[in-house]
Amino acid sequence: MKSLNEIDTISKRASRAKGFSWGVSEEIGKCVRLLELFNLPGIKNLNHYLKKYDKNNFIQLKLVEKNNLSDGKYYCPISSGVSFLDQIKIIEKYVTIQFNKIAYPLLFLPFVSRASEILGKRIYIKLDEKEFVLNFNQSIISNYSKNEIWENTNIISITFLENDNSFNDDEWIEMTKFANETFVDESDELKEKSAGAGLTDND
Repeated sequence: MKSLNEIDTISKRASRAKGFSWGVSEEIGKCVRLLELFNLPGIKNLNHYLKKYDKNNFIQLKLVEKNNLSDGKYYCPISSGVSFLDQIKIIEKYVTIQFNKIAYPLLFLPFVSRASEILGKRIYIKLDEKEFVLNFNQSIISNYSKNEIWENTNIISITFLENDNSFNDDEWIEMTKFANETFVDESDELKEKSAGAGLTDND
């Protein structure tokens, strides 16, 4: 089994060989590493994308808007991902962002996962009928688990989720009461034992 460092390095170098800058290639390496860490087919999809890269005139997205609508061609997942990550503090205000076409959407996904960590918010993304919840770049919850090449997605919705507790105030109060039971009043004996050298002096 290949290590995550090997996956990162080979992805970075392969991307550089296809003409991406070293900076973007490093971002690609990090993202493919993340996909493989989360048991998603990063190498498989990057390999297929790089083979098609010269033949497909993907749209290079520079500025992410609330609604990003292609006139026919597919957005490049790398330029879209880099722009999304770079502009995340600005586009967060939209709450929900729409795209209509992204090629190789799995390659776009880890950029959004990393944005979740930067914002400190979970992000929900729906790619056609496939759903993902990105948890601060620590995990991905999804109804997708296939080891396959995923070339195109046509309807993309990204929503920034508020950090709400999964429990109510009453449950928190009850848990606090349980926790407080670990605290006991100190007896005189305990105070003597924790008071330093005690009554004897060894000097």
